[in-house]
Amino acid sequence: MIGYASNTGTKRNLAALLASGWRIMLTPDNPIEREGLKHCIDNGAWGCHQKGIPFQPEPFERLVDKSAVRADFIVLPDIVGGGGNSLALSISWLPRLRGYRSLLLPVQDGMDPKAVLAILRAWPHLGIFLGGSTEYKLSTMHDWGVAAASLGRWYHVARVNSRRRIRMAAHCGATSFDGTSATRFSCTLPLLDAARRQPNLFAPQVYRKGGIQ
Repeated sequence: MIGYASNTGTKRNLAALLASGWRIMLTPDNPIEREGLKHCIDNGAWGCHQKGIPFQPEPFERLVDKSAVRADFIVLPDIVGGGGNSLALSISWLPRLRGYRSLLLPVQDGMDPKAVLAILRAWPHLGIFLGGSTEYKLSTMHDWGVAAASLGRWYHVARVNSRRRIRMAAHCGATSFDGTSATRFSCTLPLLDAARRQPNLFAPQVYRKGGIQ
């Protein structure tokens, strides 16, 4: 399972992430690539939600234009807790981003799983990004893992900041996860990394299409 840490400019933390094989998540608020570290791109909707403002498309588009060609995946724009409105927003961005190799569809509280699966079947290179509230995430994590495995898609679990949550993500068949703990508290990285590396024989079959580089 791949671990993505929140982006940082602290050299000590970057060296620790690199040595442990972690990657970083770029956002419109912190878009700087770091030498030697692979990255993914988040859309910045969570940061906007925390600030109490609508999603800002322009900074996200600038980040995509600059760094998407080297990214492991791009998270489609969404609305935190937005249900069907969030799904509609994500779908509207598919034509704009379809040329990139891997896109993840955020799933949020209130979404219709059948509608999500219909979109995934129509877009063969689209994976799943599990966002939403903590309650929603914990109650649906395994179901989305089974869905991703059945379609052979990348499955990412957002905001994973403890060994327990990492083990849960692994049990549910996650390809990857992200969190802030490894960046904010580098002393926790060895414990988090040990949990990341622990195999789980009972998880749904993980993403294998093309391998994970």
